[in-house]
Amino acid sequence: MSGQMQKEQSVTSISHFLLGCASVVVVLAGLKAATPILLPFLLAFFIAIVTNPAVVALTRWRIPRSVAVLLILVFIVILIFGFAGVVGSSISDFKEAIPQYRTQLLAHLSWLTKVAGYFDIHLSKEMIRSYFDPGVVFGVFANTLSGLSSMATDLFIILLTSVFMLFEAESIPKRLAKDGHSGRNSPFYRFTRAVNHYMGVKTLVSLITAIPVTIVLWWMGLDYAILWGFLAFILNFVPNIGSLIAAIPAVLLAIVQLGFSDALVVALTYLAVNLVVGNIIEPKMMGRGLGLSSLVVILSLIFWGWLFGSVGMLLSVPLTMVVKIALESNPNGQRIARWLSRQDELDH
Repeated sequence: MSGQMQKEQSVTSISHFLLGCASVVVVLAGLKAATPILLPFLLAFFIAIVTNPAVVALTRWRIPRSVAVLLILVFIVILIFGFAGVVGSSISDFKEAIPQYRTQLLAHLSWLTKVAGYFDIHLSKEMIRSYFDPGVVFGVFANTLSGLSSMATDLFIILLTSVFMLFEAESIPKRLAKDGHSGRNSPFYRFTRAVNHYMGVKTLVSLITAIPVTIVLWWMGLDYAILWGFLAFILNFVPNIGSLIAAIPAVLLAIVQLGFSDALVVALTYLAVNLVVGNIIEPKMMGRGLGLSSLVVILSLIFWGWLFGSVGMLLSVPLTMVVKIALESNPNGQRIARWLSRQDELDH
């Protein structure tokens, strides 16, 4: 009899597992299909979370909340259009110059055939073109930047939604209190506190990364120095690999325009800035961070990038934090949440 009960429990467990897997697949398929609709609201949500502390700070100066929200909105619009005016023209000019840069870079890389000849390795220019096409590399970065700038078409919806969220943010603590989820240990408070800390530190660290890179590239006379600085700022939000990826187009362009020796200086500049910022400045400012293991950060980058594209990669850490806090709040999900945590968080 007991054997029959164990068998039934085993079948039930397997059924629950398969049902859970099927539910996850259905939810992911729905999210993937609804990406064009979800992305503007997702961006609006994070903009509202990040800007709400500024709104609260203004209200402490006896400024009405509605006026504070409008002031923040005006500041965001000026910031966006200012960057769009400077960076947008650089993107279009760079895209037009890609064919010329491609030809020049392939000519510069012809020295590889001579070097390979010294080691009795047959390497032709055609083989170099087949394995490495600079035009494709430049095009990927240009299209990525264009894709980010194309979000401006949804700018009205994003900002309007953010404004309404900021107006509603004041009533959220009262609603949570009625549901018994108020206090500093509530999932919503923990999430907003963690995201505000992460986004604030990451924005400051990205500026610290982008400013010296832009200054050095401008001083060396590299074309589109502001564009490469902007790319370094944006890609620094992509965990672990973003800063390294940002260096690729600038180094390739430096080979074409300035030569190999100056291109090496450009590469070393990126390396030095990222070593100092990534290993000294950011860890001190971030503290214990969001409590995610390094492997989870990389996997989340791949997953959210697949699901939501470039925006998903930029927001991969905050989105994973949402999942982690939600799992920690559910007794059935706490075991999975522990797998997402860093080792030092498990020791506490």
